Amino acid sequence: MASLQETASQIRRDIVRMVHGVQSGHPGGSLGCTDFLTALYFKTMNHDPSFNMDGVGEDLFFLSNGHISPLLYSCLARTGYFPVSELGSFRKLNTRLQGHPTTHEHLPGIRIASGSLGQGLSVGIGAALAKKLNGDDRLVYTLHGDGELQEGQIWEAVMFAAHHKVDNLIATIDWNGQQIDGPTEQVISLGNISEKFEAFGWTTLSMQGNDMNDVVKVLEEAKSLTGQGKPIAIMMHTLMGKGVDFMENDHGWHGIAPNDDQLAKALAQLPETMGDY
Repeated sequence: MASLQETASQIRRDIVRMVHGVQSGHPGGSLGCTDFLTALYFKTMNHDPSFNMDGVGEDLFFLSNGHISPLLYSCLARTGYFPVSELGSFRKLNTRLQGHPTTHEHLPGIRIASGSLGQGLSVGIGAALAKKLNGDDRLVYTLHGDGELQEGQIWEAVMFAAHHKVDNLIATIDWNGQQIDGPTEQVISLGNISEKFEAFGWTTLSMQGNDMNDVVKVLEEAKSLTGQGKPIAIMMHTLMGKGVDFMENDHGWHGIAPNDDQLAKALAQLPETMGDY
């Protein structure tokens, strides 16, 4: 079995190949969040690739920043939700792997349509409350971009979760300091995100999101803090484009695809460990 680091390398290969294949998509955030989602799907979460839409008795994950769909699709395929070969259909007409995850294609592993930023935390809270009402002790995880926190709905949801003690929810913020129009500090400064969540009544943790050992450790710590009356928020520090040196920390790679030469350079930096699709 491949190590988590080896698995992450293969998933990064999938991401750049998928986006290159249709010259469309969002490689930057996908690459930056790869270590996190790899740890979540291959180690931390209790989930069932046979896929029951209700998710009873298993942990659930909701991708709020749906534009990093190639990362989610790769993790789902390589944990057995659908054939790995289907990754080659990414963003093509009438296929199940659309640019933002949708539900009407009935792709296993996708429970909500996401991409309209700011909505995923509300969905996660609803799912977490449903688990409480049903006596289901599994957890709900969500992932958000830091630029997404400029959406007002996020803060309504943050208040709601704390007030209603939604303590089976772990939300992670990809705090890479970049968004489509440039650095977040130039677009709309976010201030100290951790202090904001704490002020709203959440328990917060810090994670080095491109250090696999720290990712695993902090996820386990977050799990240990559930059930104590407060929702959990992880401040995950990452580099946009992590793993491909010419993409790293460059907001220009938020939503553009590599050309043939750039793809070759990227793949040369990412060892093939599980076999390309």
